Formats: sequence, C-alpha cells, structure tokens
Amino acid sequence: MRSLSERASFWTAGAVVALALWTSACPTMIYPLYQADWDVTSTTVAWIFAAYPIALIPVLVVFGDLSDHIGRRAAILLGLAAELVGVLLFVLARDVTWLLIGRAFMGLGVGLSLSPASVAMVEFSAAGAEKRAGAVGTAVSAFGIALAMLVGGGLSQYAPYPLRLTFVVLAVVILGVGFVALGLPRHTPNETRLRWRVRAIVIPRGNRWIFTTGSIAFASSFLLGSLVLPLGAKIAHQLAGSDNALVTGSLLSVFAISIAVTALLAKRLDSWTTVILGAVFSAGAVWLFVVTGTTHSIVVFFLASACAGIGYSFDFAGGLTILNRYAAPHHRASMVSGGYLVGYISQGIGAPALGAIVTANGLRTGLLTGAIAFSVVFGVSLIGAMAVSRSLRTATAKHRRPETVFAD
Repeated sequence: MRSLSERASFWTAGAVVALALWTSACPTMIYPLYQADWDVTSTTVAWIFAAYPIALIPVLVVFGDLSDHIGRRAAILLGLAAELVGVLLFVLARDVTWLLIGRAFMGLGVGLSLSPASVAMVEFSAAGAEKRAGAVGTAVSAFGIALAMLVGGGLSQYAPYPLRLTFVVLAVVILGVGFVALGLPRHTPNETRLRWRVRAIVIPRGNRWIFTTGSIAFASSFLLGSLVLPLGAKIAHQLAGSDNALVTGSLLSVFAISIAVTALLAKRLDSWTTVILGAVFSAGAVWLFVVTGTTHSIVVFFLASACAGIGYSFDFAGGLTILNRYAAPHHRASMVSGGYLVGYISQGIGAPALGAIVTANGLRTGLLTGAIAFSVVFGVSLIGAMAVSRSLRTATAKHRRPETVFAD
C-alpha cells in the first residue's frame, strides 16, 4: 500500500485517537438498557466500565514504550485489532461476562494504540507545533466521545437491535480506519534503535516533577470521565427527567462539543494556565451535577455537561502538552504512556467506587460523595500547576540573569 503523506498521516493518527475515545465511551447510552433488560445494577455497570481501564493499565506498564521500538504504525494496528475484538464481543454478548471480556479487549486495544497515535500527531506536525497537536488531539477525542453519545442514543432509540447495532457500526469504522492506517510510515525519526524488552515506564529523573503535575492534570480529565460516561445517561433520566435516548445522547454530547470548542482556545493559552483553568471548571462541573440532583433541572444538567467538557478539555490538553513538551525525544512515548497510566488508574478506582456508592445509597448521595472526593484531586492539580510554573519561571530568570549582567 502506498505510504501516506505527512499531513494524511497526522489526520490518520487523529482518527485513531478519536476511535479510541469512541470505543471507550461506546456503551454509555446502552448501559440503561442493560440495567432494564438484563437487570444489571449500577455497581455492575461501573465494573463493566472499569474493566476497560483495569485491562488498559498493565498494557501501559508493560508496553508503554513499545511504539518507540516497533514503530507507531505497528503498535496502532495491533491496538485497532484488539479494539475490534472487544466491540464484536459486545455485538455477540449474551450476558455480563461477554461485556466484561469485551471491555477488557477494548482496554487492551486503546492501551496499544492511543499513546502512539497521540505521539504520532506530534511527530507528523510542523516543528514547534506541539500545542496544535495537543489541541487537535483533544478535539478529535471529543469528536469520538460525541459519536458514542449521538450514534448510541439515536440507534438505541429508533433503530432495531438497540443492544447491538451501535457496536456493529463502530466495528465497521474500526475496519475502515485500520485499512487507511496500513499506509502510515513504518518508522519515524524519534524512535529508538534499541531492541524492545519488557520494562517499566521510564520517566527521566529531571522530568519527574513535571511528569507528576502533567499526569495529575490528565487524571482530572479521566476522573470526570468516570462520572459522565457510566452515570451520565442515568443522571439525565433519573434526575433531569429525560426519557428519550437521543435527547439524552444530545445532552451528553454537549460534554464532547465543549471539549472540542475549548481545545481551540486551549492552544492559545500557556499550558500551565490551561491546567489551572481545567481544575476550576472541573470542580464546578461535579458540583453542578450535584445541583442537578436537587433541582431536577434539565437546564442545570446541560450546564453541568458543558462545564465538564470545558474542564476535561483544559485538563487533557494541558496535561498532554506538558508531557510532550518536556520529554526527551526517546522518552516521549514513555512519558505520555505514564500520563495515561495515572489517568486510567484514577478512572479504574473512581468508577467502581462511585458505582458501589450509588447502588448502596442512591444516585444523589453518590454524586455528592464523588464531588467532594474529586474536588480534592482538582485542588491538588491547581496548586501543583501554580507551584511548578512559578518554579520554572524562577529557574529561567536565574539562568538569564548572568547574561544580562554580562551584556551591561
């Protein structure tokens, strides 16, 4: 197959990122149907959701730098193949066990493809365009989430086979993107010539404070996802009064639309300012979901979804830009994989914990508990970004001062 141009490779990598997020969110609009048709509890739904990050975490640990050795294309193709298996298991599912295994394969696939695709977007960008790659990566991630909401909501409400058809559509799209991805370059200049071996994710010693701050910002976006994706449709139906799946999907797609619009603004801002704004909007979003439970207002739910999208976008774009910008070239995939690892660990803990609280104490109590716990993380992200950015500015000023004196 003929190799793609640099521009086409950039957008193909972006399509892989979008597919990863579509795959991640694809059951969101179907969870209420499983609860109604299969008598599944909120705890079980949370574990189905969490099977994805739980499977993804060891992939990031063991294979986090795999694409630095075998090439971005090979890692992306392996990931798309695993995503396809997971989606087909949802098509054929007969009980919860099928769903758990399917989500595990989805996690495996996203773990193999998302980090190399994100790095490939940077590598196929013009020099100095890391911010643009981060912003576009965030926007296409939002597009993937929006597709999961709108396609899932529309097909489950109006098309036949509501438990399965949305996954058939996704499987066809994965096959199409996989075919195009065959044309990606086999290797890129930033890959290492060293032979791959199993080892932990490597974070260079000088990058560890930067990594910590960037990964906590990343984790903030994933924590928002652990609330919106498994519980969003339930909140809209039970607390905001929406009884139409397409309407619910449209309301939840505001989350994704806000991510995309905010990403365009985020690329114009300093990455540290982006992280600070992300923490503020993220905290506002979780408390607006709590207010939705007390007011039963679909307008407040709309505002909560929009605020969550803004917070998610700032958190995700800021964290990704920090991890890419400050990484040594041969450790870039490892740094980004480490960021995803921290994010998915937080999601793998947050989603089941919220699900258990909702099952035991009700949706409103679960939202209140989640808002308190998540706000602590957002506060840490805010303080960390302010402290590290100030430290970097101070170090830069000290470095420049002797040159200024010499010039005088």
